[in-house]
Amino acid sequence: MKKLASNLSSWIFIGLLLGVLAGVWWHNHLFDLIAANGLDTLSSDAQKALAGRFVYGFKIFSDIFLNLVKVIVAPLVFSLLLVGLANTGGFKAMGRIGAKTLIYFTFATLIALVMGLVIVNIFEPGKALNVASATGIITKPQPFNLTNFVLHIFPKNIIDAMAHNDILPIIVFVLFFAAATSAIGEKGKVVIKFFDAVAHIMLKMTGYIMYFAPLAVFGAVAAVISVHGVGVLMGYIKLILCFFGGLAGFIFVVLPLICYVLRIEYWKLLKYIRDPMLLAFGTSSSEAAMPKTINALERFGCPDRIIGFVLPLGYSFNLDGSIMYMTFATVAIAQAYGIDLSIGEQLTMMGMLLVTSKGMAGVPRASLVVIAGMLDAFHIPAEGLSVIIAIDWLLDMGRSATNVAGNAVATAVISKLENALGQPGIENDAAATEKQA
Repeated sequence: MKKLASNLSSWIFIGLLLGVLAGVWWHNHLFDLIAANGLDTLSSDAQKALAGRFVYGFKIFSDIFLNLVKVIVAPLVFSLLLVGLANTGGFKAMGRIGAKTLIYFTFATLIALVMGLVIVNIFEPGKALNVASATGIITKPQPFNLTNFVLHIFPKNIIDAMAHNDILPIIVFVLFFAAATSAIGEKGKVVIKFFDAVAHIMLKMTGYIMYFAPLAVFGAVAAVISVHGVGVLMGYIKLILCFFGGLAGFIFVVLPLICYVLRIEYWKLLKYIRDPMLLAFGTSSSEAAMPKTINALERFGCPDRIIGFVLPLGYSFNLDGSIMYMTFATVAIAQAYGIDLSIGEQLTMMGMLLVTSKGMAGVPRASLVVIAGMLDAFHIPAEGLSVIIAIDWLLDMGRSATNVAGNAVATAVISKLENALGQPGIENDAAATEKQA
């Protein structure tokens, strides 16, 4: 299992290639049949809609994968959010450091969310995919009604909300549930421990479900190319360039500006964290690079007490690359289906992600679960998740490396605000001398 997991990106890439080959063959065969039956006089869109009826043999693989992902959305969001709120309650013991950490995490998250929205709205990479007719789905945005929206976020049945993966009602319920759990003291800790175990189980299930990703990629890509032809891949190129451009902007513009304002030597820090960033990029997991990141921050001069507090929390609350991807990918999928999300809807999405992204572990492809919830919440066809997962393995590598950089800067920022950021080696040398004494 571990060997398979380590090669998952390779298998997804193989599934992508096989999906392209199968799609090209079936595309030629389908349109030859259409011409042979005298249906080539139909419009291009009508021919594609007709061809879309004959790709369900491929789509079954992606549909199974989607069902497996959607079934864990509600319990995963519920458990992670509850445990995350319980951990936030622990900041009272840390006082000043905890408050500064939360403020910075919120600030960095907002920047990442806004960057994702700005990039996807300016360049509109999803429109290049144009996969709406591949599934025969015609989707129109529903009119926004403020009264219905407000009533909707206060659930009358939490089981029904979880069954339909309604994220906002779940968030509201968890907020009340967490407050009540904290209010009963020691008895509440039993509940928190239980849901902490549930959260770990759900994350483990996420890992298992991802083993089906290569088949899902094969089916999704083959179905799309069967209808649209291999030219649809050009849309992926634009999507990749736009997203990696956004990540580069965050790493080489946003983070340096934050460090410049606080007089932190960012480029020196980047040199120290280069190896953990490469490790995160290669494994598609920012958590895999945590030990190396800790060592790098110690050498940079961050004190152990701040590293031990900020960095672990950062891997649950400050995944900048993954957070940027959530807004970018959700809106890009909507664009691919010709759905025009209003500014209000996108701001609502940003607010939801500001909360739901907290507690999402930095494991490979975990953000897909949150995106699946966003697709349901905004009535975007879930099939779009299968389309974007074809290149998710590559995008995941970039956002994992960005997560490492973002958390390293967060630790350095809190160290600087606490006037505890020393010269490289000083903090370690002092600690070592004290231990020897």
